[in-house]
Amino acid sequence: MNWTRTAILLAFMTAMFVTVGGLIGGSSGMVLAFMLALAMNAFAYWNSDKMVLRMYGAQEIGASQDAELFGLVQELARRAQLPMPKIYIIQNDQPNAFATGRDPQHSAVAVTTGLLARLSREELAGVLAHELAHIKNRDTLTMTVTATIAGAISMLANFALFFRSSTGDRNNAMGMIGTIALVILAPIAAGLVQMAISRAREYEADRVGAEIAGQPLWLASALERIQSGASQIVNADAERNPATAHMFIINPLAGHGMDNLFTTHPSTENRVARLKAMAQGMDGAAQAVPRRGPWG
Repeated sequence: MNWTRTAILLAFMTAMFVTVGGLIGGSSGMVLAFMLALAMNAFAYWNSDKMVLRMYGAQEIGASQDAELFGLVQELARRAQLPMPKIYIIQNDQPNAFATGRDPQHSAVAVTTGLLARLSREELAGVLAHELAHIKNRDTLTMTVTATIAGAISMLANFALFFRSSTGDRNNAMGMIGTIALVILAPIAAGLVQMAISRAREYEADRVGAEIAGQPLWLASALERIQSGASQIVNADAERNPATAHMFIINPLAGHGMDNLFTTHPSTENRVARLKAMAQGMDGAAQAVPRRGPWG
């Protein structure tokens, strides 16, 4: 169902892109914006993972730096039938994590030191399984495509003012009003669709991640703990780069608790409720999550 929803939303964004280009009144602006979008997409496809990891100062680790963490990711990747991803640590007190990479063969999982300090082994396994689910579902590529289309729509809307003034239609008041409305509303609409796709993929990654870990309540408990920490601890890097917020398992920006059109993540309460319902259908899964102290 989530894949169907994502496909519909992507198709809607593509149609919006074509429509905005047509409303400009000529093909030259659309062609230019499309070429720029292709260039942006190619650059993001090959370099987006390196850019975001560098943005957060992530440091790659191997088995020699943290054999236990490396072994846990290795075991979960085996269960998910995925190649071993690279593992990165981010020096940040806010508990959080994200996955990146253009495909399973070029993937990475990044966790913050705050996450390792606050979660038990079971909760960490739930989080890592969720991130591996994003890799398995190729969500990082999906979000790159949606971000590129959204950016292209914004560029086309901005080009509309230039092309409107160059067509000799300056005395057409309705045309100018329509153009201004286009410049304002088209990027907003594209952003809303992008957010909706992000939320759909989070629900799906929760479900698949719970299956990989074998215990939905591990992830449910982790989400509650991360949400509590994220709401109290400011992630300065994320605040400086809000466009990356959709990548994290919990929104790293403060003040996003409602499950509505203006958030990149579903509400934690809704996600936990779904995971608890999922646990009820698994033998012995409804027991409390054991707390064995923080990781490490």
